[in-house]
Amino acid sequence: MKWTITADVEEYAAAAEPWLLRDPVRNTVMLTVLRGIRSGQFTVDPLLAWLEDGDTVAGAACQTPPYPLALGDVPLAALPLLARDLIEMDHDVPAVGGPAAVAEAFARAWWRPETRRRAERLYRLGSLRAPSAPGKPRVAGPDDLPTAVRFFQEFQHEAHVERTADPTPVVAARVNREELIWWEDDDRPVSIAGVSAPIAGMSRIGPVYTPPDLRGRGYGSAVSHAASRKALDDGATEVLLFTDLSNPTSNSVYQRLGYRPIADYATIHFT
Repeated sequence: MKWTITADVEEYAAAAEPWLLRDPVRNTVMLTVLRGIRSGQFTVDPLLAWLEDGDTVAGAACQTPPYPLALGDVPLAALPLLARDLIEMDHDVPAVGGPAAVAEAFARAWWRPETRRRAERLYRLGSLRAPSAPGKPRVAGPDDLPTAVRFFQEFQHEAHVERTADPTPVVAARVNREELIWWEDDDRPVSIAGVSAPIAGMSRIGPVYTPPDLRGRGYGSAVSHAASRKALDDGATEVLLFTDLSNPTSNSVYQRLGYRPIADYATIHFT
């Protein structure tokens, strides 16, 4: 087995995209990152890699700084090879994310110790069930950009997710693609949810964020339902989301909406 590493998105796509599209559910993150790079959303030093086993592509990885290295469901024996190649390149990996066993295998091979991890669970929508909350949904538009950026920043700090990353380019791109949904009560935005445009029939919900002083009123459930409904209306046949396993409230909320667990994932941070 060997890894090929490049910064050329089309070279990477030519090799890795067919492998990613074989399982768009489990490769949801990497497919949305690929679309983001192609659209100019992530432009600074992308690291793109694919694994070859003989003449067959057997895995993929990607990183867009300052975000974690993202791994697909690749053979565990290939992770020390990737770690070795990145160490030889003197490439910085502040964190790694992917299926739990895959992320852990990379972390064992990496030269820096683990400092913390975020345990996550991937869910798939079954039959969507509607909650009850005051207000109504609305697709975010260009005038919403400052407020949406603020909500994303608050989410990043509270969830300890990419806290150093400026979310403005991501939020702007998602507004342009009509991928952000507000829940409004009394004509005031009270909760936000992202919903990715379908890729190979797959759409992912997230992030979902309600400011602390507005919680306990059903806004998060309502905006998650609205985003899920939009994904289905836009043609998605698989609607997915990730939850933080340390938050039992959000896990129970999504299950009440009709989401069912698929697999466990992890994001592991290094010193």
